[in-house]
Amino acid sequence: MASNSFGELLRITTFGESHGPALGVVIDGVPAGVALAVEDFLPELARRRPGQSAATTARRESDAPTLVSGVFEGRTTGMPITVTVANEDARSGDYAALKDAPRPGHADATYASKYGHRDHRGGGRSSGRETVARVIAGVVARKLLPAETRIVAHATRIGPIVAQTFDAAVIERNALRCADPVAAKAMEELVATLKAEHDSTGGLVEIRVEQPPRDLGDPVFAKLKGKLAEALLSIGAVTGFSYGAGFRTAEMRGSAYVAEPANFGGMLGGISTGEPLRMEVAIKPASTVGAAAKAGRHDPCVVPRVIPVLEAMVALVLADRLLVQRSLRGAS
Repeated sequence: MASNSFGELLRITTFGESHGPALGVVIDGVPAGVALAVEDFLPELARRRPGQSAATTARRESDAPTLVSGVFEGRTTGMPITVTVANEDARSGDYAALKDAPRPGHADATYASKYGHRDHRGGGRSSGRETVARVIAGVVARKLLPAETRIVAHATRIGPIVAQTFDAAVIERNALRCADPVAAKAMEELVATLKAEHDSTGGLVEIRVEQPPRDLGDPVFAKLKGKLAEALLSIGAVTGFSYGAGFRTAEMRGSAYVAEPANFGGMLGGISTGEPLRMEVAIKPASTVGAAAKAGRHDPCVVPRVIPVLEAMVALVLADRLLVQRSLRGAS
């Protein structure tokens, strides 16, 4: 089955379970000669890593990557790139009681029904731990994009608290990765309260792509908006996707819609215009709450750790569609 693979010309296959020996990714389609080293993965893996702050799970993982194949003397060879990350702090015993007791809001029941046999430890493949492979692949994808293309995601809402300002410089300076320092403080206080109550909350995240390549996306079933939606909705925590004016278009007049180019979200006809791309996704509250949260190690809010995953998936889509476009029009 191909459900563990994503992409057309830049194709990734992720593997591994939350409590297995390791997780990893095979990245195929990367041209030869791209500079790549283990050190390139470390900053993004650090952003996704558990145990970063009081707003995330207490599980401790170094997420040290091992570059297995596809690179020689610091450059890609054109062959499949394989990178693995070992699991070091899994506590499988925490899940023993859940083997035959599906958790509400998780994939336990559906995996058991579909496959008849499942790895119940931490959710297996349905765990958010799977996203470490996506972040690794996103690092490689960014290397294929123009140097001026910048992908930035930030929390615009955590529970009832909504960001009012945007300062990119403060995103990595607070635990919730919010671009509004005042809202960020209130968000941190809310999450701390929920953690003490063994509860959780969701949020909204905006993804901005500055200076994206133009002409990405193809009619009719390979529109860029569709590829982005597929990529982002494949993340377990994501429950909604919109771009540009999003659901506000339902109440707009056409004259108002066309008067503001930002309403288009950087795409027309499903093809990128070269203007900034704007997307927003909804992130669900962590489903492990109450006694289950008290017994284990869980995120009271997954928003800050999902942000680098969102950025990685956007990078993968853009890099893949850029390779497709080059195949249509040549390297120019």
